[in-house]
Amino acid sequence: MAPAHAVGHAGGMDRRHLTIGDGRLSPTDLRLWVVLALALVFFGLGGLFLAAPALGALIYGVPEPEGIGRTTLRAIGARDAALALHLTGLSLFSTRRAVAIVLAGSLVIPACDLALILSAGTAAWWQVGLHALSAGVLTLTALWMLVPAEDHSA
Repeated sequence: MAPAHAVGHAGGMDRRHLTIGDGRLSPTDLRLWVVLALALVFFGLGGLFLAAPALGALIYGVPEPEGIGRTTLRAIGARDAALALHLTGLSLFSTRRAVAIVLAGSLVIPACDLALILSAGTAAWWQVGLHALSAGVLTLTALWMLVPAEDHSA
């Protein structure tokens, strides 16, 4: 049987051909730093929900739960931390297109969050606004990732 890289399996992909010009983010591309800053925000939110679920509930827009409800808030924290790690890894080691796909797919998060807090009827206007802002930032950043990088080598 042929080795994985000989038949093109994903596990054996040779990525040495990927360069900055092939859609990777370079350290001079502002988009890299924006995505890393976004990842830092999500990592901070994740840490907050894990360490202080009551404060997380306040920011999220739901009343502070007791008992097993705190576990749900911590799950939100784990979700946000995982998104931060995905964005960091992709922005540093993959292509802009991969980052855009993850950002676009992540729009499910604020959409569901908005639906949940609106159905609960307990969120203040600013809490709704935070989730809407999150959706807007994810959308705009995903679209920005699809814009070809300027070539400054000429």
